[in-house]
Amino acid sequence: MAERGVAQVWRRIKSIYTLQGNKCETCGTHYFPPRLVCPQCRRKGKLEPFTFKGLGTIYTFAVVHQAPEDFKRQMPYVIAQVDLDEGARLTAQIVNVDKEDVKIGMRVRVCFRRIKEFGPGGIIVYGYKFEPTMRVTGHEEKAATTN
Repeated sequence: MAERGVAQVWRRIKSIYTLQGNKCETCGTHYFPPRLVCPQCRRKGKLEPFTFKGLGTIYTFAVVHQAPEDFKRQMPYVIAQVDLDEGARLTAQIVNVDKEDVKIGMRVRVCFRRIKEFGPGGIIVYGYKFEPTMRVTGHEEKAATTN
């Protein structure tokens, strides 16, 4: 049983440490998480695997003060909707920044962190979170548009 579990992890390693979605080659729309059918083109769409760069902008955010049991020790924490540069929007925790410094329009990049542990064996589950981009990383600052 353990061998099957390890094999499954190794098969999924690319999707664990990158943002894997898909792109419709017909209309050019990007999706995260991956879809089976393009909502725009329906059956005419041709979805192909796509790896997102992991850069985006905070669309909106909230500070969580009442959290599920697994996240109580992290309270308060910031959860945000992030518009990826390629066009998809996703929800993620914002880390490595004081909650008072988080702003709509802030540039962020994906980072992979421990989400939780479970079972007596302490199996660690990793997932994506976002952190502010820094000029030293070489990521370009993209002007935030205000409406």
